[in-house]
Amino acid sequence: QVQLVETGGGLVQAGGSLRLSCAASGSIFSSNVMGWYRQAPGKQRDLVSTITSRSMTTYADSVKGRFTISRDGAKNTVYLQMNSLKPEDTAVYNCNSVPPRYSWGQGTQVTVSS
Repeated sequence: QVQLVETGGGLVQAGGSLRLSCAASGSIFSSNVMGWYRQAPGKQRDLVSTITSRSMTTYADSVKGRFTISRDGAKNTVYLQMNSLKPEDTAVYNCNSVPPRYSWGQGTQVTVSS
């Protein structure tokens, strides 16, 4: 069973940066589009960014120009570089395939203070 482990979250002031990592226990990236999702308190989980096996990327309008998704197939890891963070970016961030096929990991909390 594939496990997804997200790390890198934390508390940061508005305008700051964080880099999230998502490590998979198996080699799933070559056969899946991978994505970063986030869920703010009381809201549904939203897809923030995706990356294909050929590193083609997409971004939600709310993060376009500020977030960058990347992947390292050899390490079975997907990254999310988040710059110019805003309080509205506060959420629990998870990775999964698109659409989600694997059990959700614990996620990593990102809190942006104003």
